[in-house]
Amino acid sequence: MQQDKTGKKGRMLGIYTKLMQGAIVNKAEEACRYGVTEKSIERDFDEIRAFLADDGQNCGIYNDIVYDRAKNGYCLQRMYQPKLTNSEILAVCKILLDSRALTKKEMDALLKKLMDCCVPQIDKKLVDEMIRNEASHYVEPRHKTVFLNKMWELALAIQQNKYIQVRYQRLKGKECKKRRLKPVAIMFSEFYFYLTAFIDDAETRKHFEVADDCFPTIYRIDRIQELKVLEEHFQVPYKERFEEGEFRKRVQFMYGGKLQRVKFRYTGPSLEAVLDRLPTAEVVCEDADGWTVSAEVFGKGIEMWFRSQGDAVTVLERK
Repeated sequence: MQQDKTGKKGRMLGIYTKLMQGAIVNKAEEACRYGVTEKSIERDFDEIRAFLADDGQNCGIYNDIVYDRAKNGYCLQRMYQPKLTNSEILAVCKILLDSRALTKKEMDALLKKLMDCCVPQIDKKLVDEMIRNEASHYVEPRHKTVFLNKMWELALAIQQNKYIQVRYQRLKGKECKKRRLKPVAIMFSEFYFYLTAFIDDAETRKHFEVADDCFPTIYRIDRIQELKVLEEHFQVPYKERFEEGEFRKRVQFMYGGKLQRVKFRYTGPSLEAVLDRLPTAEVVCEDADGWTVSAEVFGKGIEMWFRSQGDAVTVLERK
């Protein structure tokens, strides 16, 4: 082992130059070359990784040092798309954990992939510590159903305007209903993923509250027992296309029903929370005691929200 005459800075620049030239860097060989321990070379790698992460914030080209098992050494991995920042990945992980939408096994795997793909090696331990407690106490949904592959099939059917056929287990009882549907959107709300779709059966629609409803019916994806994507396509004129963004503004708790306008008196502590919950809400008037609010909503979910507010809400009008 020869003595390192270049010093730490010179050694790191030498390793960095090799990596940037596309060379494979062997930790043991570099330790021998510079007369230092392999631990010192590991620390050099960590500092170079930190520099690359900071540099990526400025230029948008993210590089990382990764181990290539086949070549028995380290090389530079170039990524030309921005990674998430540490603060962004923390926010995404917190939102995922709070959603409680996936089984424990799926959630753990997804969080690990996000960390591996988006967090620089030098910061992984720090970010992991920030979410570890919440992840270890994660409570999975009671249905314990793995459905991500099924959701992807539905997404492809929506994109390709293909009819689907499903067997769907209703919330009450064990009976399954068979439906032929025109799928139009996948949405998420209150712990569950939902499929919104139009029923392709006039006889079935006769028994609905609104027989010729222009809005789709709503199905929890985890309750779809069987799914078959048909080869038959349906047509959607551009002017009649379903806009899930507009639909989402008006639906509460993903309960179906008719479109209506409600007016109510609110005397609670946070008007902002009301306006966030009801994106179509408008303040009609305000006085010292509270606000009169009007909103356009879809379905019966609004009744659940009214009841959750107790004495803070007084319904004035429905039409």
